[in-house]
Amino acid sequence: MSDAETLFERIIAGEIPSEKVYEDATTYAFRDIAPQARVHVLVVPKKRYRNLAELAAAEPRLLADVAATARKVAELEGIAESGYRVVFNTDGDAGQTVFHVHAHVLGGEQLGHFGR
Repeated sequence: MSDAETLFERIIAGEIPSEKVYEDATTYAFRDIAPQARVHVLVVPKKRYRNLAELAAAEPRLLADVAATARKVAELEGIAESGYRVVFNTDGDAGQTVFHVHAHVLGGEQLGHFGR
């Protein structure tokens, strides 16, 4: 992994503005700048791992924190009862563009199906 900071590390540090939804000791959640649903919030662990597989292998507890924050975001956004989707894109073919693992929390409307 490169020593260069990722976009998300700069957002967490406050160097790049974001619309924060939630923050705790290990995670930071903020609104996506190009939302794909009425609610589209990114949940990022403050410690950088490239993707979901790397995070799961290295720190399962931190992965659990990301999942708990996704649930908290759904509650804060009022979509916990109606339903929401949590998506991790892992590497290029899946559409990952920032190589700092992050979960997309999507909801607030009927969501379409996956795949092509």
